[in-house]
Amino acid sequence: MKKCLIIIAPLVLLTALLFPPISESQIEKPQIAQTIQTIIKEKPFQEDINIGDLYKERLAEAIEDYFNKALRQNKIVGASVGIVKCDSTIYLGGFGKRNTRLMDRVSEETIFRVGSVSKGFGGILAGIHVEEGLLSWDDKIVDYIPNFELRNKNRTNEITLSHVLSHSAGLPYHSYTNLVEDGVSLDEIAGSFKNIKSTRKPGTIYSYQNAAFALSGEVIERVTGKSFGEVMQEKIFTPLEMVSASTDYETLKNADNVAQPHQKRYGRWRKVPMNTKYFNAIAAGGVNASVVDMAKWMKFLLGHNPEVMKSASINDVFTPRIKVEGKSKYYQRWAGHKSSYYGLGWRIHNFVDRTTGASSKLIHHGGHVNSYRSEIALYPQEDIGITVLFNSPTKLARNVIPDIHKIIKEVMNIKEDELLSDEIAQL
Repeated sequence: MKKCLIIIAPLVLLTALLFPPISESQIEKPQIAQTIQTIIKEKPFQEDINIGDLYKERLAEAIEDYFNKALRQNKIVGASVGIVKCDSTIYLGGFGKRNTRLMDRVSEETIFRVGSVSKGFGGILAGIHVEEGLLSWDDKIVDYIPNFELRNKNRTNEITLSHVLSHSAGLPYHSYTNLVEDGVSLDEIAGSFKNIKSTRKPGTIYSYQNAAFALSGEVIERVTGKSFGEVMQEKIFTPLEMVSASTDYETLKNADNVAQPHQKRYGRWRKVPMNTKYFNAIAAGGVNASVVDMAKWMKFLLGHNPEVMKSASINDVFTPRIKVEGKSKYYQRWAGHKSSYYGLGWRIHNFVDRTTGASSKLIHHGGHVNSYRSEIALYPQEDIGITVLFNSPTKLARNVIPDIHKIIKEVMNIKEDELLSDEIAQL
C-alpha cells in the first residue's frame, strides 16, 4: 500500500524562525527564556506544527471560497466535495441546502444520486469478476442473455462485455434510453434490441448508451445468481466500508440525510420530486452515495485497497477501448486537452501542459439524473481524486474538476516557510 509522508516541523524550527541566531553580546539568555515564556502564555501552541494540517487548512479555505461564491451567485442549491491524496482524505465538506423548503444544510455525509458516475462502479464490478475468473471481457452478451438480439444476427454474436461497457457496440446513440427511464426491465429491453439496426461493426465507433451498458449488470446477475445490488454491496460497498452507499430507491428515500433534487424556475430554485429512474439499470445510473463514501471509493481506485481488487485489474478497466471523437463535449474544452477515450465505464483524457509540454492523464466521468449532477476525477500521476456532487443542474459542473484541481495545485505549491510565517503571524 502506498503511503504519503506527512512532514512534521518540530518546535525547534518554529523557535529558529521566531528567534534567529544572535550573539550573547546582543541579548542575555534570561531574556530569551522570558520572551518564549511570554509567547507561550499569550498563545499556547502544540509541541509540533503539522505542515500537512496547514496545507489542509489552506485548501479548505480556498474550496469554501469557491463554493460560497457559487451559492451567492445562485449557481447551485447544494454541493458536497471530497478530495483524496494517496491513501488520505484531505478534504470533505458540504455547502448550501439539502432542501430549499426546509433550509436543511448539506454536509459531507449527505447522500446524493450520482447518475452516470455509477458506470464506473459497473466497470469495476465487472472487472472484479474478470479477476476472479468468472467472466472475460470477450464474453458474448448473448451467451448470458439469450433473448438479446439485434436485427443483424451476425452482429448479435459479435457484441461482447467489453463492447457494452465501452459504448462501442455499434448501436445508434442512446438506443432505448427511453425504455430505461420508463422503468422497463432489462430482460424486456434486451429482447427489444431486435428492432435496432446496428450502425457499425462492434469495436469501431463510440456511441454512448444506457440500456446496452446496463446489460453488463444483467450479465453479472446471471453469472452470480444474485441481484446486481447484492453483488455491489458484497464486492464493493461492504469491503470499502461505504456505509451510506446504496442502489435502490427505498433506501435513498428513507435515509435521514439526503439531498433533494431541484430545478430553477423563474430564477428561483424549487424542489422537484425524487423519482425511480435508473434503479432498474443500476450499472448505468443507479448508485447513491455521500462524498464520505466516494472518498473511500477514490482511494480504492487509486490502488490503495489491493485486497478488494488488484491495481493491474483496475488499470485494465481504465485502459482506453475506443476514441471519443469531436471537440464539443465540455471536457474536451478543458485547458490542455489533447484527446479522449472511453475505457470500461470510465473516460480517459490526455492533456499537454501548454507551458511545459508535459503530458498527463485524467480518469473521469460525469453524471446527471433526476436533477442531480455529479463529477468524479482521478489524477493517477499525482495520486489525487476529486468528487463533487450537486442536487441541481448547474453549469458550474462543466469546469468544477479543473477548477478544483487548479486550487489543489496552487495550495500544494505554497512554500512551507510561507505557511509557517502565516501561522507564526497568528501566534
